[in-house]
Amino acid sequence: MRVFVTGSSSHLAQALLPPLCGSPQVGSVTGIDLLPPRFQHAKFAAARADIREPDLSGRLGGHDALIHLAFVVLRGRMRESEMFDVNVNGSRNVFRAARAAGVRRFIHMSSAAVYGSGSELAESAPLDPLPGFLYAEHKARIETWLADEVPECARLRPHVVLGPNAQPLLKCLLDQPFYVRMTEPYPSLQCVHEDDVAQAVLHALAQGASGPFNLATQDSFSFRDAIRSRHRVSVPLPLPIARAGLDVAWRISGWGGEPAWIEGLTRTLLLDCRRAATELGWRASRSAAQTLAQS
Repeated sequence: MRVFVTGSSSHLAQALLPPLCGSPQVGSVTGIDLLPPRFQHAKFAAARADIREPDLSGRLGGHDALIHLAFVVLRGRMRESEMFDVNVNGSRNVFRAARAAGVRRFIHMSSAAVYGSGSELAESAPLDPLPGFLYAEHKARIETWLADEVPECARLRPHVVLGPNAQPLLKCLLDQPFYVRMTEPYPSLQCVHEDDVAQAVLHALAQGASGPFNLATQDSFSFRDAIRSRHRVSVPLPLPIARAGLDVAWRISGWGGEPAWIEGLTRTLLLDCRRAATELGWRASRSAAQTLAQS
């Protein structure tokens, strides 16, 4: 099987590419990204390319499967319109080009953020991303489009992805000693280790799976408790101060996420992952505590 991977220099790709290239079912892997390649393997060839380029089908010719990871997570000083162009228009371009090139298997890396909030959410739950959370809004927009235009695509919805290659903003949030002060009980969250997400991709690829799949640890945690477990002294911040601090940092330096990122810490979001277990044979191999400890 020849596999095409977009976003091949991304954080998650660093966890996915080693087992993907190590799979006996995979003969070769082609990766594209705007950044230089960060991974080397005899089966892997990379090129610097934009997912919006009009002749992308030429690069996809001869491939059997597409794994779409490319997405702007943190826009920094990028204009909102450009982020939309990359995430939404670029993603549509990738899947249309793959279809035109004869690709038969499709995997899209979505996010649990498409739900917004809720408890024990199965894949049938409505997509309701938090207002102003552009990353989640774009993921939901592409998911809706894929359900109509590329129904054979497997759409993976991992919760917070942690591990050695985790998004730096997530590591920063865990490493700082502050948490948002709220009334009891604190919102509950899940996470998932990057290696478990990689295994879910391999399962979906091997089985030619289609439709949405939630990915998360079976257990949950609160952000407050995660901070307290990592810091001997931790400081609660009122939500308005936390929002203002993130907003100032983002507007002055482009650092971190938009203000809406912090809203996710104030909502419970818990997933039901039974569909991944029954149809993919996938379960998280690490608990939330183990995943947090390795991040």
